[in-house]
Amino acid sequence: MPSTFGIVDLFAGPGGLGEGFAAAGREGDGDMEIRLSVERQPIEVRTLRLRAFLRRFENGFPKAYHDALNSGSPMPDWSDLHSVEWKAAEAEARQLELGAEGSFELISDTLDRTREEFNGNTILIGGPPCQAYSLAGRSRNRGKHDYIPEKDERHYLYREYVRILDRLRPAAFVMENVKGMISSRVNGGGIFQRVLEDLAGAGDGYHLLPLAPPPEGNSFLGRDFLVRPEDHGIPQQRHRVFIVGLRSDITAPAERGSLLKRAETTVSVLNAIGDLPSLRSGLSRGDGAEAWRDAVLCQADAILKSRKVLQPVRELLGSLRTDGLARDELRRDHRRTGNGPFVDTELADWLVDDKLDRVLHHETRGHIPEDLGRYLFAALYAKVMKVSPKLSDFPEFLQPEHRNRASGDFADRFRVQLGHRPSKTVTSHISKDGHYFIHPDPRQVRSLTVREAARLQTFPDNYFFCGPRTAQYHQVGNAVPPFLALQIARVIRGLLMGN
Repeated sequence: MPSTFGIVDLFAGPGGLGEGFAAAGREGDGDMEIRLSVERQPIEVRTLRLRAFLRRFENGFPKAYHDALNSGSPMPDWSDLHSVEWKAAEAEARQLELGAEGSFELISDTLDRTREEFNGNTILIGGPPCQAYSLAGRSRNRGKHDYIPEKDERHYLYREYVRILDRLRPAAFVMENVKGMISSRVNGGGIFQRVLEDLAGAGDGYHLLPLAPPPEGNSFLGRDFLVRPEDHGIPQQRHRVFIVGLRSDITAPAERGSLLKRAETTVSVLNAIGDLPSLRSGLSRGDGAEAWRDAVLCQADAILKSRKVLQPVRELLGSLRTDGLARDELRRDHRRTGNGPFVDTELADWLVDDKLDRVLHHETRGHIPEDLGRYLFAALYAKVMKVSPKLSDFPEFLQPEHRNRASGDFADRFRVQLGHRPSKTVTSHISKDGHYFIHPDPRQVRSLTVREAARLQTFPDNYFFCGPRTAQYHQVGNAVPPFLALQIARVIRGLLMGN
């Protein structure tokens, strides 16, 4: 196999999977160049396009980029400053809804040119939208009286991936999706087996490989295609399906085994975000340092008076109350301090950019006083008990006024991301509220910032997410962790180059 591969990235989101493959391609042993990234959401395309533009510079990002980030100024007009590189980025990152009428025809020529330019030595990556497969999505759909799974086109968007696989006929592909795909059923049958059969039969045929199957067993089952990122140095328990395919003319590994190496240590939440500046939360109405302080202390006093609160939790809150709870007046702090996250050297180097003087996207949201109390109690409880509290553990005055709160369906309505463990899955739902993403430090009384969520997803600190904060959260939650993508890209490169 040659040492240069052209990449096509479908359903690309903000570019997490592509970022890892592009980085692996710069390592000097088997170049991988992104030729096309396709995404339907316009804000995500802006983020994709900016990153595609930045990768055009072999000696590092343009100085004007770091100047804009460090000053907090708007981005300059790149089409004026670097017109050639910007036009190339526009050609690479395309806004297009795959599966819509005429969309396939719009990229067919690019697929053909890419196959010809690289003599068939291409790599197809991407993950079709997962709402129809995810457990949360299926739960929501069951609540719709007129929902018919067989008529939900999202179940079949993977076929657009297969259609492009047929056209491009790449040397390898990587398809990512939620683990709910394994158990999703349509017309009484499992969707996952159909997906495997369609992928294996595309083009001239493909060998399907799991990246990290369990050691036991002789044949591949659905769960074998699950990847647990916390086993591979990612500070997040984001279990996802990854299906790797090698074209039938390429020799597949003869022995069953894990292609992804296990990390020697587990990376926790605080390992990943503990170096970022501490911030106070805000009030959704009438915010100000004094008003926020009064609201937090009022909630703290009420927690201390509640007989339901466990004594160790009460003692911790009492010590914090005496030691200066709610005295930090910073709502936002962009200063970069310290030597970076407390993680493995390779991951630290991946995350940190020494040319950055400030932390991007590190502002807190505002909350109502009752939620300040819930966040404070939850973080205290988690710090003492080493688990996030259930709704039944909260004092009565902090119970939300849901008519069906006693049903058990909302037991995890407020979830702390435990500081000593990898986080739970960072989802796009973080864009709507922070109840599932409470910061482990009870002094800060808040949900995670965009940058903290991005750190848990292993986006480099210089990764700029376009759009308003809600859109930034959404992009982060929908992405593949780039540092995991880097490791997967190295595996694919090794398979294609016979290593």
